[in-house]
Amino acid sequence: MFQGTGSDVGKSVLVAGLCRALKRRGKSILPFKPQNMSNNAAIAEDGTEIGRAQALQALACGVKPRTDMNPVLLKPQSDIGAQLIVNGEVKGNYDARAYQAHKPTLMPEVTAAFNRLRAEADIVLVEGAGSASEVNLRDGDIANMGFATATQTPVILIGDIDRGGVIASIAGTHALLPDDEKRLLKGYLINKFRGDVSLFENAIDILQQRTDLPCFGIVPHLAEARALPAEDSVALERPIKNTADGAINIAVPQLLHIANFDDLDPLLAEPDVSVVMVPPGSPLPGDTDLIILPGTKATIPALNHFRDQGWDIDLEAHIRRGGKVLGICGGYQMLGNSIDDPDGTEGTAGKATALGHLDVDTTIAAPKTLTDVTGTALNSLGAVSGFEMHMGKTTGADTARPFLDLDGRPDGAISVSGQIIGCYVHGLFASDGFRHAFLDRLLAREPGLNNYDASIQETLDAIADHLENALDIDGLLELAASA
Repeated sequence: MFQGTGSDVGKSVLVAGLCRALKRRGKSILPFKPQNMSNNAAIAEDGTEIGRAQALQALACGVKPRTDMNPVLLKPQSDIGAQLIVNGEVKGNYDARAYQAHKPTLMPEVTAAFNRLRAEADIVLVEGAGSASEVNLRDGDIANMGFATATQTPVILIGDIDRGGVIASIAGTHALLPDDEKRLLKGYLINKFRGDVSLFENAIDILQQRTDLPCFGIVPHLAEARALPAEDSVALERPIKNTADGAINIAVPQLLHIANFDDLDPLLAEPDVSVVMVPPGSPLPGDTDLIILPGTKATIPALNHFRDQGWDIDLEAHIRRGGKVLGICGGYQMLGNSIDDPDGTEGTAGKATALGHLDVDTTIAAPKTLTDVTGTALNSLGAVSGFEMHMGKTTGADTARPFLDLDGRPDGAISVSGQIIGCYVHGLFASDGFRHAFLDRLLAREPGLNNYDASIQETLDAIADHLENALDIDGLLELAASA
C-alpha cells in the first residue's frame, strides 16, 4: 500500500507507473483504492462508476476497470458534503460529520472488494487517500492506516520534495502513528526530486536515525506525468495551460465542484492549442476562440457561482464577438433556460433561471445515467466515443438540432446561430478525428496529435521506465511477497 504524507504527493501516478512496470515484468497486477474523493470519474465494465485514477491504473495493468478497484467513491457537491457511492451504487448525500459516523460500516465492503482482487492477482497495489497522519480522523478510517491494519497490508510512505519539508513530513508521519501502525510501515520513497540526488544522501541517514525506515528510491521530477488525467480538483491549484503559443485559444471557467475536467486533456496535448483554466475572481479572457463550460457535480450552485464571478457577462460579450461556446454535461445544462432540481438531488431543492444561450430546459432527477457511448458528431465532425454520467433530462426547441447521433439516439443541442453547442458526453476530444475536425472549424490548421490514446500508453511506459531506474522495485516485490 502506498500512502502519502499529504495530498497530491503523486500517489496515483506512481501506482499507475508501477502497475505498468510490473505488468511488463509478467506479473498479474490490479489496482485498488479503498476510498476515493473525486468528481473525476470513469465508467467501470459493469456500468457503474469509479474514480478516474483507478481507471487509469487499470489501463496501466492492461485490464478493464471494475467497481472492486474503488468500492467507496465520494463526489463533493458542497464545501462540507458529498454524494456517497458504494460498489457503484448511489447511497445518498452526506455532510462531513454524518459520513464520519457512517464510515466504519463500510469497512466490510472495502475488505470484501480487496479480497476479491487479491484472489485473482499476483499483486494488488493499494493507493491511500490524503495523508497517512490524519490522526484526528483515525477512528473508523477505511482509506489509510485503518485499511492497512484491517488487512495487514505493508505500507510505503510517499513524500513530495517539490513542496518542501519532506524530511519533516516523513519523520512527523512516523512519529504520529501508534506502534501497531508503525510496524506496518516498511519504508518510504521521495517523489518529484529536482537537481542532484546525491545532495539528499545525508537526509536518508537522518531519516534512518529518526524512523528506522529504508528508502526505496528517489524519483526525479517527470514532466511527462502531467499528460495523464488528474485524479481530482487539487490539481487545479496549479494552472492548466498548454505552454506553447496557441493558435487556438480556449478558456475554461473553473466551475464550482467541477467534474470530469480530464475532458480537456486531449486539447492540452495539441501543440497549437492553448487551454487556460480561469480561476474564480478572474475574468474570462476576451481573445479566446472557444469557451468550454465543463461538468459540475452541483449545477445550480455552480450556476450561481458563475454569475457571482461576472462570468455570465464575459460569456455574453464573447458571444457578441462571434466566439463559440461548448457546454458538457452540467455546463450544457447551465447554457439552457432553466434548471429544476425538485427533489434536491444535487443539494437544496429548487429551480433556477439558467444562462439562456440554448433554448432547452433541464430537470434533475434519478435515475443516474451511466453508460459508454459511441456515435457520430453531426455536421460532418466525425466518429465519437465517450461516456454519459449525469442525472436528469434536457428538452427544448434546440434539441431539434442535436450535436451528436449516438447510434440512432440524438444527444445535445445547437443554437440557431450555430455558435452555442451542448451535450452530455464526456471524453469526446479523445476521438482523434472528431478533435481535429472540431478544432479545424475554429481555425484552419494542420492536424497535430495523431493518436491520443496511444500517447497515454506511451506516457505510462515512460513513467514505468522512469520508476525502474529510480526505485528498488525488486525490494518492493519482496515486500509484497511477504505480505
